[in-house]
Amino acid sequence: MTTSTLQKIGFQHVGSFLRPTELKQARENFKTGQITTNELSAIEDVAITDLVRKQVEAGLDVVTDGEFRRAYWHLDNFWGFGGVEHFNYGEGYVFAHEETRDDSARLSGKLSFNAETHPFIQHFKYLKAVADAAGVAAKITIPSPSQFYAELVRGNNAEKIAEFYDTDEALYADIQRVYHEEIIALYEAGARTVQLDDCTWGMLVDPNFWETMAGAGFNVNDLKKVYLNLNNGAIENLPTDLTINTHVCRGNYHSDWAATGGYDAVADELFGQENVANYFLEYDSERAGGFEPLAKVSGDKRVVLGLITTKTGELEDKQVIIDRIHEAAQYLPLDRLWLSTQCGFASTEEGNVLTEEQQWAKLKLVKEILDDVWA
Repeated sequence: MTTSTLQKIGFQHVGSFLRPTELKQARENFKTGQITTNELSAIEDVAITDLVRKQVEAGLDVVTDGEFRRAYWHLDNFWGFGGVEHFNYGEGYVFAHEETRDDSARLSGKLSFNAETHPFIQHFKYLKAVADAAGVAAKITIPSPSQFYAELVRGNNAEKIAEFYDTDEALYADIQRVYHEEIIALYEAGARTVQLDDCTWGMLVDPNFWETMAGAGFNVNDLKKVYLNLNNGAIENLPTDLTINTHVCRGNYHSDWAATGGYDAVADELFGQENVANYFLEYDSERAGGFEPLAKVSGDKRVVLGLITTKTGELEDKQVIIDRIHEAAQYLPLDRLWLSTQCGFASTEEGNVLTEEQQWAKLKLVKEILDDVWA
């Protein structure tokens, strides 16, 4: 591992952490009107400050707020844009063994972004202040532009688009614009690492994608082009000292998963053409396929192997993980590889089925392997 790579990636977690009991209770009390917005925010502040302390103690170089202020990893960001409404879809996302809650986002007008009203900007400012005081870097995770598009065209949601946009191209341009404006606002708030969390590529690799998500009338090659252009368009012309990561996932809800399939079908576009610096890739089960597609990672881009699962509390065998890292190095040099968990511990506020003690044990294992392999 080169010094520059170590400095740019560092020891960092994908994003979300299990919500503490007191935070879950506070959010429930807020929903039932027992506490005010300010009271909830104060409780979140305390929980996030404590989480940053625990991340620093665990040795992380880059910290997050655990997504503690969110209900979902993605929808909260969509709801922050102008021209988007929060509504109940009538059914949730269908995972392998569970169905999620039915919240969704659809258009209610032309898309716009306002740094004063989008909650993620203020959320990051608080995290940045706490991280600065602790002497570590802070990153923020946001859902990718392609993920936003996938939500807007999901089932009946797509009917609202025609009310406000005459062409697909006009919608694409506005998605790119509001995301670019959001990223610039985060940069101005002090962000130097922004991570685009993205399940769209993870769904495209699943042969059942058409039945469960896209339905009839979609073409996989057309979608790959749309997703690639949306993401790349949003991250064009950004400051040179801003690092853009992406995290590719196949679903992470209450320890359940939604899709299966290797990266082969999307490697040319995702690895060869998406203009990010680092890929955080799910690789904790056979559902992710082999390492062969890593050979298509272009330029000097790097891959963070998600070999440690967040879906169960059982701790992986250290040597097995090290052996898999060296297997991956057959396709991408070791100095362009790194290690993390496969996903966050709580992509929604429900969280995965493991304890906080097991959560921190997982990160301790990641740190030990990083030190052993890239000493």
